[in-house]
Amino acid sequence: MLNRLMRATWTKVMTPIAKAFLALGISPDVVTIVGTLGVCFGALAFYPRGEFLVGTLVIVAFIFSDNVDGVMARLSERQGVWGAFLDSTLDRVGDAAIFGGLVLYFAGPGADLMRAGLALACLILGMVVSYAKARAEGLNLTCNVGIAERADRLFAVLLATGLVGLGLPGWVLTVVLALLALASAITVVQRMHVVHRQAVRA
Repeated sequence: MLNRLMRATWTKVMTPIAKAFLALGISPDVVTIVGTLGVCFGALAFYPRGEFLVGTLVIVAFIFSDNVDGVMARLSERQGVWGAFLDSTLDRVGDAAIFGGLVLYFAGPGADLMRAGLALACLILGMVVSYAKARAEGLNLTCNVGIAERADRLFAVLLATGLVGLGLPGWVLTVVLALLALASAITVVQRMHVVHRQAVRA
C-alpha cells in the first residue's frame, strides 16, 4: 500500500538525481548494486553491535537507490528483463541483511531470543511473501495483494529501529516485529488464496 501511495511522489523527487547520474555516465545497474551493498553494510556493520540509529541512517541513505535506478532506467529507455531481475533479486539481499542484522544482535549482544525469533520470522516470511508473488507471475497469474508489501515492511522496521536507537524503549521494536511477522503471514495466506482461485478457474 505504501509503495503505491508514494511511487508518484518519489518519482518526482528522484528524477533530478536520476538525470544527474545519467549525465555522469552511471548506469542503473551500478546504482542498484551500490545501493544494495550500502544497505548490507549499514545493516550488518551496525545492527549486530546495537548501533540502531547509525545503521538505520546508513540504510535509509542507500535504500533510496531502489527508486533512483528505476527512474534512471525509464529515462534512459533501458528498462528490460535483466534490470528487473537484478533489482528484484538484490532487494531480497538487502531485506535479508536488515532483518539478519537484528537477528545477530538479539541472538548475541542483545541477548533476547524472543526478539531474535521475531526478527527471524520477519526475514523468512518476508522472503515467502516475495516468492509467492514471483512464483505466481512465473505461472502467468497475478498476485498483487497483501497487507504487508515490501515497502510497508521496510518502513515499519526502519522507523521502529531508528526510534529505538534514538532512545525509545526496546518494546517498541518488539511490538513492530511481532506485528510485521503476523502481517507477513497474513499476506502469504492472502496471496495463496488469490492464486488458488485463479488456478481453480483456469
